[in-house]
Amino acid sequence: MNTALKLKLAFLISIILLSFVTVIPSFYQNTPKWWKTYMAPEGLRLGLDLQGGMHLILKVNLQKAAENSLELAANDLKDTLTDESISAVRSPSSSADTIIFTLPNASTVDKVKNLINEDFPDIDARIETKESSFPRLFLNLKTAKIAYIKTHAVDQSLEILRNRIDQFGVAEPVIIRQGDDEIVIQLPGIKDSKRALKLLGDTAQLEFRIVADSAGLNLNELIAQAIRAKEWRDGESISKLNRALQGRLPENTSLYFEKEVNKQTKQETLVPLLLENKILMTGDMVKDAQVRIGGNFNEPYVSIDLTGRGGRVFAHITEKNVGRRMAIVLDGVVRSAPVIRERILGGSAQISGSFTHEEAADLAIVLRVGALPAPVDIIQNMTVGSTLGQDSINKGITSGAFGAIMVVAFMLIYYRLSGVIANCALVLNILLLFSGLAILNATLTLPGIAGIILSIGMAVDANVLIFERMREEYALGKSVRSSIDGGYSNAFSTIVDSQVTTLITAVALFMFGTGPIKGFAVTLSLGIIFNLFASLFFSRLMFDTINAVRPMQRLNFMLIAKKPNLDYLQIKNITYALSAVMVIIGFVAFIQIARGHANLGVDFSGGSLLQYKADQDFTMAEVRNAFSKNEMQDINLQEVENEHRLIIKVKKSEAVVANLGDKVSSILSSESPDKHFYLESQSEIGSSVSSVLRNKAIQAIFISLAGVIVYLAVRFDIRFGLAGAAATFHDVMVVLGICWLMDIEITLLLVTALLTLAGYSLNDSVIVFDRIRENMHKSDSHSLTRVINDSINQTLSRTIVTSGTTVIVLIALFLGGGAVIHDFAFALLIGIIVGTYSSIFIASPLLTLWQKKTV
Repeated sequence: MNTALKLKLAFLISIILLSFVTVIPSFYQNTPKWWKTYMAPEGLRLGLDLQGGMHLILKVNLQKAAENSLELAANDLKDTLTDESISAVRSPSSSADTIIFTLPNASTVDKVKNLINEDFPDIDARIETKESSFPRLFLNLKTAKIAYIKTHAVDQSLEILRNRIDQFGVAEPVIIRQGDDEIVIQLPGIKDSKRALKLLGDTAQLEFRIVADSAGLNLNELIAQAIRAKEWRDGESISKLNRALQGRLPENTSLYFEKEVNKQTKQETLVPLLLENKILMTGDMVKDAQVRIGGNFNEPYVSIDLTGRGGRVFAHITEKNVGRRMAIVLDGVVRSAPVIRERILGGSAQISGSFTHEEAADLAIVLRVGALPAPVDIIQNMTVGSTLGQDSINKGITSGAFGAIMVVAFMLIYYRLSGVIANCALVLNILLLFSGLAILNATLTLPGIAGIILSIGMAVDANVLIFERMREEYALGKSVRSSIDGGYSNAFSTIVDSQVTTLITAVALFMFGTGPIKGFAVTLSLGIIFNLFASLFFSRLMFDTINAVRPMQRLNFMLIAKKPNLDYLQIKNITYALSAVMVIIGFVAFIQIARGHANLGVDFSGGSLLQYKADQDFTMAEVRNAFSKNEMQDINLQEVENEHRLIIKVKKSEAVVANLGDKVSSILSSESPDKHFYLESQSEIGSSVSSVLRNKAIQAIFISLAGVIVYLAVRFDIRFGLAGAAATFHDVMVVLGICWLMDIEITLLLVTALLTLAGYSLNDSVIVFDRIRENMHKSDSHSLTRVINDSINQTLSRTIVTSGTTVIVLIALFLGGGAVIHDFAFALLIGIIVGTYSSIFIASPLLTLWQKKTV
């Protein structure tokens, strides 16, 4: 064994050891702390679809942030004018970004202008004066201030949410900004999703106001009048109700609701309360907030400690208002309104209101951290229970392991000793892939597993290419060593071309795709890179090492297709016609999907997807009857046979998620209490998110196809690029058409299957193209038709072996992978068959449409 070979073996062993060092902490929880600190990164993380948890996309209401800022400035200005003995009465405004005040007389105009210029630099004021009418003051935020708010409101919200989550105690949360006004939050392993949603969604605007005298007013009757006049209805904003009652309430007062909870029944009621408009204090003066137990009923309450300035202001407020009630208003609802008995010193107060301990704890968190600068709307909510995630892992591992064992066994039987080397290369490829994911601290999801499946298929294919080339060399009478050298030499460019074209697709998907598609692209990219190392370096090194220790006497390979001599182009018109029909069906499917008339999943249509599991058998008739009794007919129900699972789909094109989980769970528990339905996963997507996901997926596919055309045009010529892209497009459209005809739900996971298919199809076509190019260089006298037929026949054995091994894995996933990836595995199975067909009968024959004598 020479020195160069020893150095290569040492390098290989060091790579394997390093991979084990980085991977072990991801799979063995009891790894020593020093190992994780000094010898391994943070490790591989499981996605929420595998370990359970919540994935949320929040949209910060930037318009409301600007309105809140203007409202605060306007209230401050009104207080300042009152101190200057100038009475300003607020008038109705048709625009939310404009506030109008009516001034008492024209003599105050100049003074008001000076006050605004000196103390309110962010306000753009315009005064309108007309004869025989009071002057009117129009207030808007300046453009620079609006731009500042929109730039910083999201960052401020992100930090506040991050602090809330940290104090909530979620391990390894992901909180990142997305786009101009969105925040993505991932909470792995969270148990109480309702509590988390409330904690994140509460704006926590805390205000202290004095309760106004409402003697002589029937507040309930005023509210009833507004409802009868259709000026307001239950559930709408309190500001809308106050605008409707303007003129019927005393000046400088507004109506609010106080939340009261019955001690026995725990029933909540809202009692109208009249408050003065002047805000005496806000949550900005809160230094700390803690949960305490006490009061007449020994209940939890929130004790707040004020800042130094807040303590002085609070003491002054209580001194001036002894004997009056002070309302503590949180997010527009009066939580308590105690009577001020005496001046309160010490800078502390308390908020009571029949809280549970968890409610009090969460309120304390948001008060400590601070209020959000604007409301946040939940436009996507995906919640996966830990049991469902573990079930996905177990079924995926079991079915995947069975498929892998079948592939390993086939390679051993078919290629003998070379099959052993190929299997070792496959194991190394997977080890390196997991090591790469761990080093990058990447998250492994179901789409990521799809990328691994494609990587495994391409790894097997690379070794099959080499072995088939070795067989050809050996059949010419060359020695074993020469056959091995010739096999690697001849297969090198083919392997590189096939892997690079797929890598271009993966990079385009990563750059232009969304979350799930990015996960697929990351694993596929790493798989391709490590596959080149495993197939071209590792397996060659194994052959060299074996020959150095004990030279191989012969190559023992089985052979499925012995020198076929079929004329594939003879039936090209028939295959063109068949493919044209299938592509037209695919186009129809695409149009229907774009119009929203197909069986779209909530990923693309918007709405809710809920998955429940019952402890006992149930019938669909009793489930449908339960929802019908509760006036919920517009839902799609699906039973997962033999798994006691129920899938509920409600498709609605709404910008904000509907949070239907509580309502559906309540119906199931009340109508079928003996079945014990419990929510395993919940996916709610607003229409804005679903349209982005759809557009991004389409954009990523077309950009990747353009990249492939350019690469193949450079490496071969433009014919090959166009033919390869056309065949890939053909395969995607045909499979999409088949899925549409079978009414399979179009989801992001199915799109991932189509992307996987595109990579596989492209790989298959490029391998045949490479043999065509090689044969055209060898013989200029043969017609292109004969060259294509010869090339397909020469690669037919490889095509059968590669497609067969991939089909074995997919059949295992289809039969044993569970409901989560059932449609995904089915689409890939159909895709492998279509892809193999297109590389033989579509991609290569397309080259004859534009013939050249040389390449």
